[in-house]
Amino acid sequence: MKQITKGIGKIFSRYRFRGDNQISYVEARDKMKKEVCAILLDVRSKQEYDEYHLEGAICIPTYELASAISKITVNKEQTIIVYCQSGARSKKAVNLLRKMGYQNLFEIEGGIDNL
Repeated sequence: MKQITKGIGKIFSRYRFRGDNQISYVEARDKMKKEVCAILLDVRSKQEYDEYHLEGAICIPTYELASAISKITVNKEQTIIVYCQSGARSKKAVNLLRKMGYQNLFEIEGGIDNL
């Protein structure tokens, strides 16, 4: 039985399961076109952002998010699309924003490495 379980674990580890708030880059781009007030938030470091970023993105590194998001928006229902390099920091950022009361949150699946 242990061999079967290990085999299944290896199979499933190859696939990323999409969370409810994860969207593709194309879906994010379409959402930005439809919702003019949507915010595209890059939660990587300023140095990473300066090297390259998605057009229209605002840089607030994850470690500054709690204190800086209110300078961008206080509307808890505003659409915020978050991305980072691989998806790990954006997941933390979305969880933090959710705890702060923001509701309309999305993260670009796999980060910009996935583009």
